[in-house]
Amino acid sequence: MSTSTVLETEEHQALRAAVAALGKRYGRAYMQSLVSEGGHPRELWAEAAKAGFLGVNLPEEYGGGGAGMAELSIVLEELGASGSPLLMMIVSPAICGTVISRFGTEEQKRQWLPGLADGSLTMAFGITEPDAGSNSHRITTTARRDGGDWLLTGRKVFVSGVDIADATLIVGRTEDARTGKLKACLFIVPRETPGFQRNRIDMEVHAPEKQFELVLDDVRLPAEALVGDEDAGLLQLFAGLNPERIMTAAFGIGMGRYALGRAVEYAKTRQVWKEPIGAHQAVAHPLAQAHIELELARLMMQKAARLYDAGDDVGAGEAANMAKYAAGEACVKAVDQAVHTLGGNGLTREYGLASLITGARVARIAPVSREMILNYVSHQTLGLPKSY
Repeated sequence: MSTSTVLETEEHQALRAAVAALGKRYGRAYMQSLVSEGGHPRELWAEAAKAGFLGVNLPEEYGGGGAGMAELSIVLEELGASGSPLLMMIVSPAICGTVISRFGTEEQKRQWLPGLADGSLTMAFGITEPDAGSNSHRITTTARRDGGDWLLTGRKVFVSGVDIADATLIVGRTEDARTGKLKACLFIVPRETPGFQRNRIDMEVHAPEKQFELVLDDVRLPAEALVGDEDAGLLQLFAGLNPERIMTAAFGIGMGRYALGRAVEYAKTRQVWKEPIGAHQAVAHPLAQAHIELELARLMMQKAARLYDAGDDVGAGEAANMAKYAAGEACVKAVDQAVHTLGGNGLTREYGLASLITGARVARIAPVSREMILNYVSHQTLGLPKSY
């Protein structure tokens, strides 16, 4: 009996099968052609949206599926396993959709959630800064009041898909009127807002989704651009970061599964001596190990999704970080072993695995490095003292 039969409902299994069938119709060749042509996966995005996959985690009253991260992570994992993951799923429905549905005003929910659910609107997410990385306590993008408006100033880096996003959810800081200290806050900044500039970052990662540096120079925003309560910014921010880690785990597991599948297929048919190379333990055992590690990472991802969907933000925080760590490590190993199994063919464009070597590293680095996750676990879980 497979792991998924024990842990997943029949509805989950049916969702996996449906998404896998959609992904199979597109596949890795589709993504590679988009990269070479500079295009975006609009057709796949639209089909996934039409089938209800993109907004499966968003509230039904706003056009979503009324489910949760357990279901959304299945969608991204299966698309990844077919070779055609949608990176913007991590950002648009998972982070931005979650934050707005949990903390947004009624007007913000009506304005954004139906579009995020049906794929007609996309939202990017800007947190990382050149000097602060993902350290939310060192973020220098600040917002100050100007009459009834806000003026937002600062810089962000490594923001995915700003060119195709209708707006970007920007993490900034406001000054507390009582203490004078800066506190986290989130603003919705439409793409064509004056003073909101984007510069593309030249990346070695081959993906349709591009990375950008953002410069905000006294960007004037109306009062309603602030998401939720000004005093609950950090709570709102972390409510979006747990889904981000769960979905990044799904991204890594899907990529690892795709690479492993190609390697297994090759090892079954490639014959140099009497038997296919997969009959040799030096080839077979590392592939088996890669499979085990991907399955273990998926278990932790499922735990994190279940805790998050049950409303346990603290428990989900620990599990989501562990899932992201495990998936990043498993993905890198699976891709490396897949390329090694194919030998020289693993480096050819025909087999499409070599470009995954760079892509797999992303699962270790973004949205938070494995070392910062180890810090989190050592401090929060084990109670060890901080070094910073």
